[in-house]
Amino acid sequence: MSKVMPSSLRQHLPAFPLPRCKYAAGAAAAADSPPDPAVKLDKLFRSKPTSLALPSDSPLRIEEPNYEGIRRFILKLMLFYSKQSRSIRGANVVYKRVVSQVEKPAIYDVFNLEKTFRTTFSLLVLHMWLCLRRLKAEGKEGVEFGQYLYEIYNHDVELRVSKAGVNLLLIRWMKDLEKIFYGNIVAYDSAMLPEAKHDELANAIWRNVFSDDGSPIPSDAAAQSAVHAFARYARRECYCFSMTDKEAVFSGNFLFTSLKHEAE
Repeated sequence: MSKVMPSSLRQHLPAFPLPRCKYAAGAAAAADSPPDPAVKLDKLFRSKPTSLALPSDSPLRIEEPNYEGIRRFILKLMLFYSKQSRSIRGANVVYKRVVSQVEKPAIYDVFNLEKTFRTTFSLLVLHMWLCLRRLKAEGKEGVEFGQYLYEIYNHDVELRVSKAGVNLLLIRWMKDLEKIFYGNIVAYDSAMLPEAKHDELANAIWRNVFSDDGSPIPSDAAAQSAVHAFARYARRECYCFSMTDKEAVFSGNFLFTSLKHEAE
């Protein structure tokens, strides 16, 4: 079962722009600016899933350094080329891909989300879930790699919470966020089971990303379109990841679907 961010956490994090406004209010505020006619939510993320792997000639690829001679010898002695070191470097690249996707303005613009600490945290969790779900398919090796990825994510969240103004009781807040993380992961995994109800993923995304209080999806068209488009995005990314080869996943040489191009 997913968890809603505790009110105590929202109240004591001064730079968490306090309780985020409900989606309807946020949508109304966004209506003050001219709508983008190119963004037709009902038509987004319906294309056939494809691998997220970067082409071999992509300038965005990050390759393992291939030193020669004495430098390579010394680095080998320092375990630079050990499996653990390679995994940590790969996990760092994967997390950079997650952060890059979450911090792009397009993800907030397309789904009409207000950029707050809470929203960004929720998006980080969802994209971490996408990566961890794919890694889990690789068995023990993927689970071990996922642990490195989670540790990098956890350190980043701790820095974000500190920058938000929390220094006292930081451990308590991190424990609350950890519970939310695992609660969301369980909810998303359950929503992807064959026996899950049709709207289960959309409902989980509404509770964890869009809603402040865990209330059901409202009946207004704007909220319905946004949350169902987001559910299609998440589901499609799952399928795209399943088509992405192991080397691309473990090296971080992949990119999430470009929301900007989808909306154009």
